[in-house]
Amino acid sequence: MASTYSFDVVSDFDRQELVNAVDQTVRDIKSRYDLKDTQTTLDLGDEAITVSTDSEFTLDAVHTVLQTKAAKRNLSLKIFDYGKVESASGNRVRQEIKLRKGISQEIAKQITKLMRDEFKKVQASIQGDSVRVSAKSKDDLQLAIERLKQEDFPVALQFTNYR
Repeated sequence: MASTYSFDVVSDFDRQELVNAVDQTVRDIKSRYDLKDTQTTLDLGDEAITVSTDSEFTLDAVHTVLQTKAAKRNLSLKIFDYGKVESASGNRVRQEIKLRKGISQEIAKQITKLMRDEFKKVQASIQGDSVRVSAKSKDDLQLAIERLKQEDFPVALQFTNYR
């Protein structure tokens, strides 16, 4: 009985939770005294959120509100990749916050190297924007998951398809 067990390491987020977090942020901005008259807009696209507001100070406040709402909805703050602040028409500023999804080749290589170096009975293979980790023992996989959780990768990691 030589069956193998495996799981996938992915980086993803719940799109609906993100939509809800952005909606709550917009509602919060409209009701907060210090942000009410700034005409701040948040546009949620497929791969980014575009924030347009009247100053960098206000932009920081919007970041704080967005991060708070995202954290309350169990979204990792690592999905936000803040672009540089650009000046828009008048005195306004605009910033694009890219949404990180998927594991880059470089991070996937780091994960497979970590598995190879620290776990002799575990195999890791890169499959597109995820990493499949397999072993003969479920205990080895549990240890591998724990070890990956200790690392601080620049993306949020989830462990799926555990079988």
